[in-house]
Amino acid sequence: MQAFEPSARHASATPSAYDYPLLVGQLLLNSVSLHGSQEINYRGERRFAFSEFRQRIGRLASALDAQGVAHGSTVAVMDWDSHRYLESYFAIPMMGARLFTVNVRISPRQIAYTLNDSGAELALVHADFLPLVEQIRSELRCLRKIIVIADGQALQEISLPVAGEYEALVDQEPAEYPFRDFDERTTAAIFYTTGTTGDPKGVSYSHRQVVLHTLAAATTLCAPRDGQRLHREDVYMPITPMFHVLAWGMPYVAVMLGLKIVLPGRYLPENLLRLRKAEKVTFSHCVPTILQMLLQKAGEQGTDLSGWKMIIGGSALSASLCKAAVAQGIDVFAGYGMSETGPIVALSQFPPGGAPDDIDESVRMRCMTGRPIPLVDFRVVDSEMRDVPHDGKTQGEIVLRSPYLTLSYLGQPEASEALWAGGYLHTQDVAVMRPDGFVQVVDRLKDVIKTGGEWVSSIEVESLICEIPGVRECAVIGVPDEKWGERPMAAVCVDDSGLTVEQIRRHLERHVETRRISRYAVPDPQRIVFVSEIPKTSVGKIDKKQLRLDLL
Repeated sequence: MQAFEPSARHASATPSAYDYPLLVGQLLLNSVSLHGSQEINYRGERRFAFSEFRQRIGRLASALDAQGVAHGSTVAVMDWDSHRYLESYFAIPMMGARLFTVNVRISPRQIAYTLNDSGAELALVHADFLPLVEQIRSELRCLRKIIVIADGQALQEISLPVAGEYEALVDQEPAEYPFRDFDERTTAAIFYTTGTTGDPKGVSYSHRQVVLHTLAAATTLCAPRDGQRLHREDVYMPITPMFHVLAWGMPYVAVMLGLKIVLPGRYLPENLLRLRKAEKVTFSHCVPTILQMLLQKAGEQGTDLSGWKMIIGGSALSASLCKAAVAQGIDVFAGYGMSETGPIVALSQFPPGGAPDDIDESVRMRCMTGRPIPLVDFRVVDSEMRDVPHDGKTQGEIVLRSPYLTLSYLGQPEASEALWAGGYLHTQDVAVMRPDGFVQVVDRLKDVIKTGGEWVSSIEVESLICEIPGVRECAVIGVPDEKWGERPMAAVCVDDSGLTVEQIRRHLERHVETRRISRYAVPDPQRIVFVSEIPKTSVGKIDKKQLRLDLL
């Protein structure tokens, strides 16, 4: 990288000193020089050494430059998890342009909105998504050209202006692209988070934020002596979409550490398990729904999953799912964060001494929200922004400060101010904190159920119902009640086990007797319903907004 003249040098710096900027490209330095022969592979079919990967980054930047991409441009990507996506994670920001990772699972109308709102002028589009882009073409105001990712498919006739095919363009360009330094606060990446109301909100991260998040996450993951850790001999495969919060920032960690990286394309359980075995994958991350699918398919195939370390996030990790994963040999543990938080701000790694001997205690700790990672000011506060007692009982909202939290929503000043009210980022998550710093989220503010004068945690009730043999999944919501204000309602997915409503109520009532939950937490018989599936958001989380619409 060529030097730049920063706007404000350190007061004591000598004129010849290099004021090292925290740029995404710096994460490549040691991975290429020390691990140049390490492998990146796509679906087990295409394999690249890190040294070749670095050359392809230069070729992609050259191809984008030839199409008019410059510092400050926005380039959208619509692809499955691939080597191409990983190349775009680096090439686009290293040019000073903005990487926009498009959520391909939201509605066409929302995709059109995000493409317009981001100002994306060029898009890299997998052939699978060309019909979708064609469908919304008349609504797109800024997109002027696309590069098609054929991925082995025959190119189809489309009316959109096409600059060429990805591999063909990359192959014909020089690898020596003149990447230059620039201000580390330049936006590196943007994506959109979908809420319960209104249009998606744009979230952005600067180069400085991406680098600091990478360093903080890597420091925490590499710290334990053994178990629940990441090390240079691990083989990494993401199972969180690369369009979602930069796959939790983990691809940057994997590249910085020089790990073998396996990119699986589409998330098909049988394909993930095939790659896991063939490529000897040891470290992944996903949402509970994906973990459930993997366990089910592995059980059907008789597949051994031992030696696989896995972070679970996005939704609460239930004790029953955790125990099932541990029984199949997965070293599973929870992580916590949001689209607005980088995202990782806490991990549920065991404290020094390792896992407890008692399996129930081990599972309980694995399922906790976790302890803050470095550089995170993590508080649980009451409505007056006062810290609640760290007694594991008193509830409050999680609020945060960190150098890698998003500083605003794109073009939404009122929502941004609400997010940062009082100078802390408000998560809307209700939690308790223990004396040892472990945090447990008990619910979302909007999902806490107030019934009979008491607050009921929907997450707690869900977890207890999921303990019942035959229950595959459960979601609990609050529904209006004339007498009590609200009452809990449970939607339950079961295997073909003959489970009854009364069996579920009796299981919960036993926990009332032990005072784990109040009697108000037990749904009335008519408010326990069996469903074939529970609606999910575009990133695999339970969609309680849609569930309310379906049930009420």
